[in-house]
Amino acid sequence: MKNTHRYAKTIAVTLLFCGLPAAAMAGDPNALTEEETKAGFEALFNGRDFQGWEQKGNWAIEDGAISRRERGGSLVYQAKTIPDDFELRFEWKVAQGSNSGVYYRPGQYEYQILDNSTHADGKNPRTSAASLYFCMAPSRDATKPIGEWNTGRVICKGTVVQHWLNGEKVIDLDYADPNNAENVELLRLRGADLKARGAKLSLQDHGDPVWYRGIKLRSLGADDQLDRTPVTPEAIPEDVLEAERAKLEQIIKRRQKQAQSKN
Repeated sequence: MKNTHRYAKTIAVTLLFCGLPAAAMAGDPNALTEEETKAGFEALFNGRDFQGWEQKGNWAIEDGAISRRERGGSLVYQAKTIPDDFELRFEWKVAQGSNSGVYYRPGQYEYQILDNSTHADGKNPRTSAASLYFCMAPSRDATKPIGEWNTGRVICKGTVVQHWLNGEKVIDLDYADPNNAENVELLRLRGADLKARGAKLSLQDHGDPVWYRGIKLRSLGADDQLDRTPVTPEAIPEDVLEAERAKLEQIIKRRQKQAQSKN
């Protein structure tokens, strides 16, 4: 019960509303709540400027949120690297058909940002919103309607990777578990080094309108206990799997061609 109580205090889904900082009371999603401050979170985006971030002028700030406005590449938080064990919180929304992603570890660790209802990637749960892209599908589509803000969370500790969407844990992957070998192999084939650490947080420019705010990060310590309640990935229809295999073959061929051109 002691560990459960600690988890409820530090990695809680329901936030405390008493004694919040003034900005949080005023509804500023970029301000830390009392719960987040006590848990050791740092706000990575202040809602006013791109302090700590690097871009090529293709991202803007609108009404306290980051907005992708034209092509130019990802928005990268250069002020610090992501800790080995961490919790990341953020809010996101998309326009119709939009695609983006939050990259948090070296290689292809991506929390997929997507309009599931329109974009082609929404047909495959393994590439849908909140998926660990091309690795593991969320348990269900828990997204809000287009244009509404969603809350996302990524929690990584040791070999465990969790994705949360709108207060619900939708992925709980232990990549050291043999039962997840097939998913792990997909991630490896995409180029991920599962043991790699020390990436910079990156918000993907995929050519579509997308908005982010409330980006907050903290390190996890040895005493932080994770909610390991099992979640089952959404089933993938056979015809979708066939299309996925074809896509993977193209990815591998493209990577091999790139490697040959370098040699």
